Amino acid sequence: MKDLAELFRLDGKRALVTGAGRGIGLHAARALAAYGAHVTLVARNEAEIVDAAKAIIEEGGDAEAMVLDVTDIDDVRRKIEAAPPFDILVNNAGTNRPGPFVEVEPESFDLVNELNVKAAFFVAQSVARRLIEAGLPGSIINISSQMGHVGAANRTIYCTTKFAVEGMTKAIAVELAPHGIRVNSICPTFIETPMTAPFLENEAFKASVLSKIKLGRLGTVEDLAGALILLAGDASGLMTGSSLLVDGGWTAE
Repeated sequence: MKDLAELFRLDGKRALVTGAGRGIGLHAARALAAYGAHVTLVARNEAEIVDAAKAIIEEGGDAEAMVLDVTDIDDVRRKIEAAPPFDILVNNAGTNRPGPFVEVEPESFDLVNELNVKAAFFVAQSVARRLIEAGLPGSIINISSQMGHVGAANRTIYCTTKFAVEGMTKAIAVELAPHGIRVNSICPTFIETPMTAPFLENEAFKASVLSKIKLGRLGTVEDLAGALILLAGDASGLMTGSSLLVDGGWTAE
């Protein structure tokens, strides 16, 4: 029987984190490194991602940068195929274009879907292919949202993509289970990050958000660490096709 503490350790594991230059992705990379994983941080902005990897190394972690636009599927396939297999994927890169449903334009719809759904799908596919080739198990963690479980005004595109991520997670989990590759999602509420900051500056909007979070506060990137480390390691060895809601009780009512 394994030591219980060891179930959460990630020593010897290789992790890939997309959208890792800031916010949830950066914290995910730091958390994985803190538990022993070698972490490859992915983002388009070279200076940002190199600095992020250096910061993790300075903290005592093992990290490297991979400059990559995850919407460039050909480049995704080339770079992941050229790398040793990744035991853990945190599929985090995402975006949002809030606005009234009746005003949504195809350009905005396509932009959000391209990153939130298509890129996530093919990054996961590329990581899974390498694991299958190597005969290795793995853990794919899709960063979804509470908006993959509920609706919200002015977030029709985002909700559409996150519901898609939830369905994608379950379907991929079914296919990859025979290979020992687990696929789960983490579904946060509003987390204080550079992406959400502009929206939360609106006091009326912030008050509306807080009225729905039963614990009475916004989320922080640190609030996601427990779910992330759980899903990445052996402690969640029988979990696949599941969603972990880190929403402060938003969806409980």
